[in-house]
Amino acid sequence: MSVSPTPSIGLLLQQPLTMEQDGVASKPVVVIASISMALLYVAVLYAPTLLLRLPPPSSFTNYMIRRFLCAVVSSIISLFISALILPVQTKELFGVYGIRVDHIWQAVVFPLSLTSLMYAGSLFNKSLLLLDSWREHRSSGGSLSFATCKYFSQRFLAWLSAISSNVLVWRNYVVAPITEELVFRAGMIPLLLCGGFRTYSVILLCPIFFSLAHLNHFMEIYTKQNYRIKKAAMIIGLQLGYTVIFGSYASFLFIRTGHLISPLVAHIYCNFMGLPVLFSRRNGIVCIAFIMGFLGFLWLLFPMTDPHLYNDTIDNCSCWQGHCSWSQGIDRSSI
Repeated sequence: MSVSPTPSIGLLLQQPLTMEQDGVASKPVVVIASISMALLYVAVLYAPTLLLRLPPPSSFTNYMIRRFLCAVVSSIISLFISALILPVQTKELFGVYGIRVDHIWQAVVFPLSLTSLMYAGSLFNKSLLLLDSWREHRSSGGSLSFATCKYFSQRFLAWLSAISSNVLVWRNYVVAPITEELVFRAGMIPLLLCGGFRTYSVILLCPIFFSLAHLNHFMEIYTKQNYRIKKAAMIIGLQLGYTVIFGSYASFLFIRTGHLISPLVAHIYCNFMGLPVLFSRRNGIVCIAFIMGFLGFLWLLFPMTDPHLYNDTIDNCSCWQGHCSWSQGIDRSSI
């Protein structure tokens, strides 16, 4: 009796073996499943009103909580659809979805540090603003004392308390990142790879499906904010462009590390920071900081996402998570 292999991270930048040529799952099936998962993520948000005929929520908070529940439901359904198609045993699904506890500090620290380089200009600009605030405090007669530290600590705790009860904070930094990464990374990427798509094709294709989940923002901006179609299209076009770029980067992180938490922390961080600051009229060093950070990001992109950093062993299979050995492993496990 032989033991079926546990899926592990394969080497990314080699020529694919049998899996990416033939595929275990049908390409049309995985493409239809991926599109369905993307559309489901949006459609379920409107299910309480259109399908269940529930009355409108009494407050904005209740409205958002209803959407949170819908997003969770759609994520569970999407993972279930993915599990039905993927040729893996149930006990291996968590590993395939990148839900792991091993090498977790590497999966958090390295991608977060890498992502921060893209925000070097933003971080430098915020540092300048903080320094100006401190100088203003000093010029008004303030000094670094216990009372000052206590005051700022109390203000910081009050700020934390305020944001923790803000439903938009929960949407932007908790619910949306977790559910989107579960659907568009954990559930969708293994499907596409299992269907025979090459890794770089998946990195480019998955964000297209990811952007479909944001098309509903067009109607919300056009109808609720009374923008003209041209202006609404420009706003959504910019958002979709940023979504595609970030989606490619998040997919790259997931494939390289095999950890779901890597694109998740990058997602939360990018939501918190917003668009990177490219320049500042008040200080040209901000532009230099951005350029240096961007160059550092490109230089460290592959070394800091080396699969060896996130796994004890890497098999000889060139596809992510050893997909090309799944079919043999499932066959051998039944012997």
